[in-house]
Amino acid sequence: MTSTKKNTADAMSDTKVAVKKRPDAPDDDRATLSADEIAEIREALQERLIELRAEHEAAVIGISEMQRERLADSAGDDQVDSGTKTVEREQEISLANSVRDRMIQVERALERLDEGDYGICEKCKKPIPAARLAAFPSATLCVNCKSLEERR
Repeated sequence: MTSTKKNTADAMSDTKVAVKKRPDAPDDDRATLSADEIAEIREALQERLIELRAEHEAAVIGISEMQRERLADSAGDDQVDSGTKTVEREQEISLANSVRDRMIQVERALERLDEGDYGICEKCKKPIPAARLAAFPSATLCVNCKSLEERR
């Protein structure tokens, strides 16, 4: 690669994309991500969404099979057996709902990435710290706003 092409490639990889910011925010309060970082985040979120969809599908299939077995094999059940099966079914449904909620969070993070809002707190409009996004890439609230929300 010639030095001109290399410099152009380096400049493109160092290009920063301004993530949507508050109109009243000073320039140094803007969350910026490089094009490479955005691509990396998008890829990680898309991979996670695929994993969650597979997990959700498996959970729904498990619930269906459990229900089929319950209907076919419940003739001799006493109250304890019936109660156990009900609790197991409720746990499976709760698991499927939890996975669905995580899927929605990841889908919302991808939407925010497309809209340019990724990395900005939905409540206070301040940048979400990189450490929080690294730990929880689909975060839509900063730590302070999330803490306040959980107290309510």
